[in-house]
Amino acid sequence: MNKPIAQANETNTSRLPARNFRIAVLISGAGSNLQNLIDRIADRRLRKIEIGVVISSRSNVRGVERAKEAGLPVEIIRVKDHADTTAFSAAVTSALERHRIDLAVMAGWLCYWQMPAQWLGRTINLHPSLLPDFGGKGFYGRRVHEAVLAAKCERSGATIHWVDNEYDHGEILMQGHCRVHADDTPETLAQRVGLLEFKLLPAAIEMIRDQWRREGKL
Repeated sequence: MNKPIAQANETNTSRLPARNFRIAVLISGAGSNLQNLIDRIADRRLRKIEIGVVISSRSNVRGVERAKEAGLPVEIIRVKDHADTTAFSAAVTSALERHRIDLAVMAGWLCYWQMPAQWLGRTINLHPSLLPDFGGKGFYGRRVHEAVLAAKCERSGATIHWVDNEYDHGEILMQGHCRVHADDTPETLAQRVGLLEFKLLPAAIEMIRDQWRREGKL
């Protein structure tokens, strides 16, 4: 794991700001990384961080159930309910603004959100490969792991990056690495990458929060 992970985990919580750092978690599926964040906030491994809203692009997914079970506000914003990308994107932006979100976190979000200027530099994405490899439109979930195995890569991993208006394009914040085994299937590789994701995403959120606090943005 790279150095920002260790730095993020060494936070002096006694000097954190009074108000919570409010994040939105954007999902399209099972919400395993959402659940990891919920659990870490509940057991105080993540402190002064609050999930202000969960935005899902699908209504009937496990991630929505997880959010409701945790008592979190949920907004269902589906592409098919909007006239075009502009209208869909405006709905996402509106939800973030209504819930007074500091940082938007894409964790299994599969839709294109055309980001307005005020959300550039305030949105991160979790991707299940070592970007720039196996990124871009159409590379998500199982498809990524199948591509890694087909290319006979010796390693894979997960990436946290800033989001811009191109798929998997923004500046990389953190990466975690794992070996690819000769007998791996997409499922076994996904499990190993998932363990990295569970460490990377909370660490990235803490790192951003602490940097913004130092810069006086919170």
